Amino acid sequence: MLNEYIDAAMRHAEYKQFEDGTTYGDIPVLRGVWANERTREATEAELRSALEDWVRFRVQNHRAIRRLMA
Repeated sequence: MLNEYIDAAMRHAEYKQFEDGTTYGDIPVLRGVWANERTREATEAELRSALEDWVRFRVQNHRAIRRLMA
């Protein structure tokens, strides 16, 4: 179930490449989940990690987790 949520959230990810070659990615529907790395692949991996931490934090602190449309 957790992996399904992570996968669904990652489908909402948006990426932007900057002139210096770095890539920024975030998940606009989940405030505060973002990453910035040298490559798109590294950004995607870091974004997934940030998302996993975000979910873990929300669960541990008894906070709601937004329902996502697939």
